[in-house]
Formats: sequence, structure tokens, C-alpha cells
Amino acid sequence: MDIKYFRLIKTIVEEGNMASSSEKLFLTQSALSHQLRDLEERLGFKVFHRTRNKWKTTEEGEALYRLANQVLDAIDRGLSNIEQIRTGSRGTIKVSTECYSFYQGLPAFIQKMGVLYPEIDVDLILEATHQPISKLLSHDIDIALVTSKPVNDLLSSIEVFEDEIFAIMHRENVLNDAEYLDVSNFADIHLIIHSFPLETVSVFEKFLKPNGITPVKISAVPLTEVALEIVSANMGIMCMPKWALKSFRISDDLVFKRISQHGLKRTHYLVVREVERSKKYVHDFISNFEEHFAGDSLA
Repeated sequence: MDIKYFRLIKTIVEEGNMASSSEKLFLTQSALSHQLRDLEERLGFKVFHRTRNKWKTTEEGEALYRLANQVLDAIDRGLSNIEQIRTGSRGTIKVSTECYSFYQGLPAFIQKMGVLYPEIDVDLILEATHQPISKLLSHDIDIALVTSKPVNDLLSSIEVFEDEIFAIMHRENVLNDAEYLDVSNFADIHLIIHSFPLETVSVFEKFLKPNGITPVKISAVPLTEVALEIVSANMGIMCMPKWALKSFRISDDLVFKRISQHGLKRTHYLVVREVERSKKYVHDFISNFEEHFAGDSLA
């Protein structure tokens, strides 16, 4: 059924007479009557009861009017969505990171985005963790969160924040007497990490590996709660930024030690495909990400 007939029915019902309807549809009364007659012949039933000054729907016409409203509303919504896509304000953003630990902070941000920007859908793609750049290039994700700026002309990197990684240990650990942990202190420890490979573990990749040090024992414990329990039992040391532990109960027996004299700091980048950097919904995501993870949220 042609869309023009739905508009015809809706207009006649809401205007109530031929003169107003023809004026609103930019048709002559003769052309409007011809279209209505053609429609009723195709349908095989009367849509309106005609009186001198008023047109009322038949029972079938009333059902058709309801259908017309549904169809036309759906078309209007669809066209509005298309316009938003065209202008770049609507879209889906698939996000992944190089390390599982960062997912501690993302759900709250995604919830905030859902409230502020309901036209932007944000999905976490866990399967791309540890390999976000390659997945970004293959279009499996749209934004990667990494701590090493990739060198690739197809990608655009935005520096969003800096944090510091601390060694977390029991206060009775022998290393608690040190003002800070030097690289040599890691040789004989049991290091608790979130997951392998080691190349995705910041303390190893940015501090231990360049100095040729590998801890005597390394265990992967995917659950942060369990890792904290192990450290609380003085059975190992874990290394994380403080902000990533805000949602966990930290035992009074645990202490935070700086790694190296000046601290082990890292810069985080949001990486997007260069051709999509200027899209409005991508810009909105990035600017809100910077605001959400800046300042006190990383203290």
C-alpha cells in the first residue's frame, strides 16, 4: 500500500472534511476524491462514511487509521535516525582495552554515556582484549584504550590521562621497609597479575623487561577480589593503579609502595581510526571520557 494513502487517511480523519484535507495535502478536492475512491476500490471496502459536512471512519477505516499512525510514526523515526547518522550524532562504539584491569572503570562511564547520549550505543568487546590495535584496524572495534601510542597513519591517538602503578603488599612483607621498590626487589617476589601474556602487564613491560628482570614466580589471578585475598595473606605482591581498586574493600594490612624513586607512571591513549575521528558521536565519547577519568577519579 502506497505511503500516500496512509497520509490521505490520516489527514482526512484529523481534518474532518474534504476542504481542509485537500488544502493540507496540496491537492484539489477532485484529486483527493479520486485518490480515496481508488484506494477503496483496491481495498474492497469503504474507509469513510460521507455526509455533507463531516467524514467519519468506518470500522475498517478506524483500524486503517491506527495502522497509518503506526506506519507514519515509524517512517518519521527512521528518517530522524538516518539524519542523526548522516550528521554524525548517532552511532555505535565498540570499545576494548589492552588489559582486563581497566574494565573496572568502564561500566560506570558507559552507564553515564547512556544517560547523557542515548543515541550513542557503547559496547565492551572483551574478546579484543590484549589485541585492541589489530582489532581496531580490522574494524572489529571502534576505539582502543592503550598505554603505548601506536605508529600508524590510519590511526589517531588522543592522550586522555596519566596514572601511576603501585606495588600492593602486606605490611609484614620484608619489602615494606623500603621507601620504594627498585627493579632488583622484583627478582625474588611472587608477582600476582590479572592475566597473561606478560606483554600486557604494565609493570613487566614498562619496568621489569627493559631491565632484564623476571620475578621468580608469576601467577595469573583473573578476579581482583581473589588477588587481594592472596596479597592480604602475604603470599605475593600485585601491581595496580589505586583508582582501579576504588570499588573493592582494601584491608588495613595492605600498603601501597611506589615503584622506582619517581614512580611507575603510564599515559593512556584512546585510539580511533583516522577517518572516523571527526564524527560527532566519536568526539562526544572522547570528550566525556577525558572528563570522566580526569582529576579526582584517578586519585
